[in-house]
Amino acid sequence: MEKSIFEITKMDCPSEESLIRLKLQDISAIQGLDFDIPNRKLTVYHSEGVEKVEASLSELKLGDKLLTTETSNYVKQEENNNQKKLLWTVLVINFTFFIIEMTTGLISNSMGLVADSLDMLADSFVYGISLLAVGGSVIKKKGVAKLSGYFQIILAIIGFVEVLRRFIGTEDIPDFKTMIVVSIFALLANGACLYLLQLSKSKKDAHMQASMIFTSNDVIINIGVIIAALFVNWTKTSLPDLIIGSIVFIIVLRGAFRILRLSK
Repeated sequence: MEKSIFEITKMDCPSEESLIRLKLQDISAIQGLDFDIPNRKLTVYHSEGVEKVEASLSELKLGDKLLTTETSNYVKQEENNNQKKLLWTVLVINFTFFIIEMTTGLISNSMGLVADSLDMLADSFVYGISLLAVGGSVIKKKGVAKLSGYFQIILAIIGFVEVLRRFIGTEDIPDFKTMIVVSIFALLANGACLYLLQLSKSKKDAHMQASMIFTSNDVIINIGVIIAALFVNWTKTSLPDLIIGSIVFIIVLRGAFRILRLSK
């Protein structure tokens, strides 16, 4: 058994991890993958030469570089059921807040909440794809990834069109109080997800480590919506809400294109 360590310069969230897992899963010589997202490192345990792995990673264009290859005593371990349960928990939390934020966003006329709800939905897709990667056929996995990616693109485009319509037209000013209250609850939900993921953190806990980074980004977005709400109240215009909505839609669109690469 050999261990090859790669540096992946563009690997910074679960989308890239899922992308790499699906790309390498057809290589039978691979016995295990260990992701170190913060340091952008990937360790591949394989029973044959590393050439096929290098070629596959190169096709993804994520800035891969082989650092070392050495002998290893790696023993393949079975999936940890506790990690599955935690991923299901954060998936349910994210999807629930997608519904809550979408509903309250439409009622309060806030594009910031609507956009954040789509980001929650995007998170649910990522967690779902990660869970799906545990089992099922290659065709099924890639099919789900493709549908998820296209669905997110459609939602993001609809969001951009709505932002443009509201920017040109005369819409009511968003209810900044609703924006703040709902965003605070979303912030608490993401904080709870982050706490749960931190409880499971270990040196070999790749999925949990990646999910923590993804959830940390959500916390930043929640704070951004709260700040936008304060500026809505201060300026008495909907412009801050439209700006934060556009920023989040860009994040969702970027994630959608990453997920689409899973289906190739």
